Amino acid sequence: MTNRRNFIKKTALGGVGLAASSSMAMSAKSYSNIIGANDRLHVAIAGLGRRLGAFYAPIAHKKSNVRLAYLCDAKQSQMTKAASNFEKHISYKPKLEQDIFKVMADDKVDVLINAMPDHWHTPGSIMAMKAGKHVYVEKPSSCTMQENEMIVDAAKQYGKVVQMGNQQRSSPHTIQIINKIHEGAIGDAYKALAFFSNRRGEVPNQKKAAVPEGLDWNLWQGPAVHREYTSETWNYNWHWYGWNYGTAEMGNNATHELDVARWALDVNLPHKVEVDASKRHFVNDGWEMYDTMMAKFTFDTNKRIEWDGKSRNGYNTYGSGRGVLVYGTEGTVFVNRQGYKLFDRKGKLIEEVSSDGQEAGIALGGGGNMSTTHVMNFFEAIRGKEKAMAPIDDANISMAMVHYANVSSRINQNFEIDSKTGIMYNREAMQHWGKPYEKSWESKFMM
Repeated sequence: MTNRRNFIKKTALGGVGLAASSSMAMSAKSYSNIIGANDRLHVAIAGLGRRLGAFYAPIAHKKSNVRLAYLCDAKQSQMTKAASNFEKHISYKPKLEQDIFKVMADDKVDVLINAMPDHWHTPGSIMAMKAGKHVYVEKPSSCTMQENEMIVDAAKQYGKVVQMGNQQRSSPHTIQIINKIHEGAIGDAYKALAFFSNRRGEVPNQKKAAVPEGLDWNLWQGPAVHREYTSETWNYNWHWYGWNYGTAEMGNNATHELDVARWALDVNLPHKVEVDASKRHFVNDGWEMYDTMMAKFTFDTNKRIEWDGKSRNGYNTYGSGRGVLVYGTEGTVFVNRQGYKLFDRKGKLIEEVSSDGQEAGIALGGGGNMSTTHVMNFFEAIRGKEKAMAPIDDANISMAMVHYANVSSRINQNFEIDSKTGIMYNREAMQHWGKPYEKSWESKFMM
């Protein structure tokens, strides 16, 4: 890849003299194409589900200077649908390839956008890095603390830019208010309360079923422990059908708000986690995890982050479906994807800023100015022109809170943590440091 880019760069530079002096000089359009190709990135998207909408704009944007090389999914119809959608945004046709390994084997591909299900995020990203690709990985970037370490170590070992899709890190209004908090706008920020409320309904109980037409079930399962197909699994409900594939609502949505909370308080790993989590709704349906959680994380600086998650109760306790409240000694901040409000200590509104973006809140799917900016920042970080807003080594500090809360809910115990190493001071908790994989797949991604 380096040789290819150097060759193109030298060719383009040589063309400056050619364009100026030769009667055989290329057209301005051809010349600009070569200049653009100097740092053009060839991108593959793997996983063409509900987050696909987040990638139309950044890939089509002229400033991104990328070419969509592949659309890849374990289900044939997903590729056809994605190609049809992209026709509205780009003037060329990417290749449709069901086999992710063929995509990774293509040396012309510079970037993998990993939007596959959770169980593919760390293993698939490591496979891509081994194949020489930079990776934009959707949240959650890992399913366990072991994967948390694995993907960070791989990024360092292979020298690749890896950014997690916690797109609020690229939100102008969020950056603005976080900077104000750090500058003392509410005094000493000591507590953040992150929340999410949704109205998810009843989930079907799993039953053995025929594999849907066009779905490569073995490939979809990939590194996860393989089993027979059950109805409703591949299309989103895998989130709630056990820990083999999903990470529950903590990995699905708390990832975003906890990251903003940690950013606001300027803290790293907690030293204690306390969790109250249960399945409270449709108790006999197929949902296998908690759907309601209260969690508390305490940090060495006597700061605290709290989580209030209600997956199937849509009451907006804090006036919004999702967001973060930050408490300080001299005031309070409320921030979500639509804007922020700054209050003084007496509760008087001092400043209100609304975002002009259209980022999704609790609705399924993705896309909006925030996602577009975040993906484009990733492209520029690869080129060394911008600093990555959510590099994997920092993003995975926030991910640790997700894993601690999930482990606590699974063993029904609170525990203390080594805030330097991340080790959980609980033997039962440490049994969930990693997760089992399909044995035949481990050699593909284990470091």
